[in-house]
Amino acid sequence: MNFKKLVIGSGIRMLSEGITIGTWGNVSCRDTETGLVYLSPSGMPYKELKDDDIIVVKTDGTVVEGCRKPTIETSMHLAIYRSRPEINAVIHTHPIYSTAFSSMGEDIPLFLDEAAQVMGDVCRTAKYALPGSEELAKNCVEALGSKSMTCLLQSHGAVCLGENMEQAFGISTVLEATAQIYSLIRSMGGKYLPISQENIAAMQYFVKHCYGQC
Repeated sequence: MNFKKLVIGSGIRMLSEGITIGTWGNVSCRDTETGLVYLSPSGMPYKELKDDDIIVVKTDGTVVEGCRKPTIETSMHLAIYRSRPEINAVIHTHPIYSTAFSSMGEDIPLFLDEAAQVMGDVCRTAKYALPGSEELAKNCVEALGSKSMTCLLQSHGAVCLGENMEQAFGISTVLEATAQIYSLIRSMGGKYLPISQENIAAMQYFVKHCYGQC
């Protein structure tokens, strides 16, 4: 697989799906064979990126390839990979509804079947810290915990994980749809009906072991 092209294509995909604007957000993926991480560069338009613009690093931050300055959130991406060995793709997005909840410091619960199936756990809002700081990386990892595939960064946007890039984007779509529905419920003066932990566990088992074709 060409991981550099995957990062470039994923940045363009974030723009086309309306989950970021301009040069905001960032993308990374990990090669499971080498353990190397491929990162989008800082402040460069996604549609203008070339393979040589992608930075390749070890999980300790050592640069292996590339002369560009990597995304400001490099420490956050690497901290996620170090803490979650099953994760091989991370996208940091700026979707409207999810960011609205992040700006209130609120979590997004698993009240939809789709969210319960793929998001792993409640989408928690990480405590505020300056973009690019080690503190933000620490707060993000803490909000994700050992199970969640999503978290919000207070006043900043969303982070979605995946075992691969396609899964990360799918989860991003579910997160934003859940945030939008949550917003509608609250604007109607209602309250969501919770799904039991037993049913959440049953759905997650089904998706992991039974859903789809053999």
